[in-house]
Amino acid sequence: MIIDFRSDTVTKPTPGMLDVMMAARVGDDVFGEDPSINDLEVKAAEMFGMDAAIFCPSGTMTNQIAIKCHTQPGDEVICDDSAHVYQYEGGGIASNSGASVKLLYGDRGRITADQVKSAINPDDPHRANTSLVCLENTSNRGGGSCYDFAEIEKIKTVCKDNGLQFHLDGARLFNALVATKQTARQYGEAFDSISICLSKSLGCPVGSLLLGTKELVKKARRTRKAFGGGMRQAGFLAAAGLYALDNHVDRLQEDHDHARQIAVAISKKDFVKTVLPVETNIIIFELLPSMPASELVGRLKEQQILTYAIAPNRVRLVVHLDITKEMVDSTIQRFNAL
Repeated sequence: MIIDFRSDTVTKPTPGMLDVMMAARVGDDVFGEDPSINDLEVKAAEMFGMDAAIFCPSGTMTNQIAIKCHTQPGDEVICDDSAHVYQYEGGGIASNSGASVKLLYGDRGRITADQVKSAINPDDPHRANTSLVCLENTSNRGGGSCYDFAEIEKIKTVCKDNGLQFHLDGARLFNALVATKQTARQYGEAFDSISICLSKSLGCPVGSLLLGTKELVKKARRTRKAFGGGMRQAGFLAAAGLYALDNHVDRLQEDHDHARQIAVAISKKDFVKTVLPVETNIIIFELLPSMPASELVGRLKEQQILTYAIAPNRVRLVVHLDITKEMVDSTIQRFNAL
């Protein structure tokens, strides 16, 4: 039995999800005629108390559309140096929007209001125009770390006082909501736009949503078309999203509990230097020089456990919908035997 911890994107649809996908009502979404997509967009927007939403193939696309809509060529975007929008989206900020990036170095992917305030460029024709701040919650490379919502509110105030737009890469936002007991509507009130991913922790095969004002989403539809993201009878995918929002949010606590159990076993190994605090479903640990990450990943693969080396000395495991209690117990046993 292969146990796949490489990402929470590797999940397969559950039987219940497959049933609703097969029975989905569909139409042509480019014409705005797919009822399942329309229902999903309305449901997600209402959940966050925002005006509207647009369904896209990926979280990278929803993030890149948001950045494109919020900036002009030559503008500057503020984000953490580990942010997905900077590290893992193919240089899209530059190639899609013609914008530059000012990187901040936060605590496990989380930046502060004071850092943002200090990073805003003065009104000077020699300098790029700072126009957008992007946060990521939870932070992937931060080990699934969650923002303190009070700090988000402080950053929002800095953005408002300085005329900046405020975007959230919420690829794993539902993990943060479950872990911190915050609400979707709190986030809807704080941000100008939010990207939520359905194909990570929520277990859908494909899809993300961009939420915002009616004006933003109207602009986003044009941008999505230009990016090649217009889909036709994609209601089969949207039906999975509807099912996930109804059935796969509360169960995320199980993933968080499983991640903490595995992290305890990992922390006891003599080749492990440190394990980042586990707040949600991601485990990142640093190895001593005696055990390179590539070697450990290879040894675990021989034991039918798939993991991911995110640096020469760091390994990541992501717990998800398809990881059962039996798999967790087996993983702990195999780590103990290393």
